[in-house]
Amino acid sequence: MPNTARPVAADLRPGRGAASRDSGRFEAQTRHDEHDGWDIPEDRDVLRTVVSEERPRSVITYVKSPDIPFDRTLNPYRGCEHGCIYCFARPTHAWLGLSPGLDFETRLIARPEAPAVLDRELRRRGYSVAPLAIGTNTDPYQPVEKERGIMRACLQVLSAFNHPVGIVTKGTLVERDIDILAPMAARGLVRVGISVTTLDAGLSRRMEPRVPAPKRRLETIRRLTEAGIPVRIMVSPVVPALTDPELEAILKAGAEAGADAASWIMLRLPLEVAPLWQDWLAEHYPDRAARVMNHLRAMHGGEVYSAKWFHRMRGEGPYAEIIAQRFTRAARALGLDRRQPPLRCDLFRPPLGTAEQPALF
Repeated sequence: MPNTARPVAADLRPGRGAASRDSGRFEAQTRHDEHDGWDIPEDRDVLRTVVSEERPRSVITYVKSPDIPFDRTLNPYRGCEHGCIYCFARPTHAWLGLSPGLDFETRLIARPEAPAVLDRELRRRGYSVAPLAIGTNTDPYQPVEKERGIMRACLQVLSAFNHPVGIVTKGTLVERDIDILAPMAARGLVRVGISVTTLDAGLSRRMEPRVPAPKRRLETIRRLTEAGIPVRIMVSPVVPALTDPELEAILKAGAEAGADAASWIMLRLPLEVAPLWQDWLAEHYPDRAARVMNHLRAMHGGEVYSAKWFHRMRGEGPYAEIIAQRFTRAARALGLDRRQPPLRCDLFRPPLGTAEQPALF
């Protein structure tokens, strides 16, 4: 994919990961901000986050990927204000006619009716219970959740049904919901994965501009585990020649914070993410850009990314094997190599009544 992006001025995009808002792959013409032709200086506004709403007909998405450990997922929001430049979910905004770059971070879509729709779907005759994954595409605890509370309302539904759920997040707002999560954990219904990409606060701020600082995320692990909620430390993604030297240190910090399991995923650059990532590298780490990209190409047969099953998450070749061996050795030494117990499905039962028609007793 040729890199033809026209960057938005840095002072107009403070706290954003991407540098441009170019069109996605489904648009016939490339979208650029252009001068209107008048010979008059024009002021440009700083990019602000705008939230619109949609009314979903369903919220449970079923997936059949053979290399992921779940078959259904839910997303309270489309787009993510965290702005992680490496986010593999950015191309989903192209389906909406929006830019996977700055639009993904600034033009969010909330789904306020998701809890009611979830309640309805779980009551359907023939529904077969299995763990529901939340946070696999966009973060359910991104900043907008503080005001909207859609994730919290979904958790209340899941708790009422005794439905198992796995949550992945970088957001410390998950601590707000300990009052729901802790009782669910006591019933074997929930586990949480906290992603820590780097321990370097400066690198984190550049790469994940609106994500809580690494130390703060480690504190979240501590608070969740102290409440009896099982937590997995996720070294995700591992960035060649940039964050890979920290692999063991991140695992050690997670274990000290109370995590009882660990996982890792290599940097993935599908579709529009690749040029966005390369623009970011050129802006922030030009001295390492070639080395980072050479490692990625070596792991994907000369391409920056390959979507092959059982390959896309880890890559292949000597470098990928070294990272895998380092992770395995460190996780074993820290006691993070054990499997977390499966979430319980046998407790699932629709409660009496609904939000529209409460039970009489």
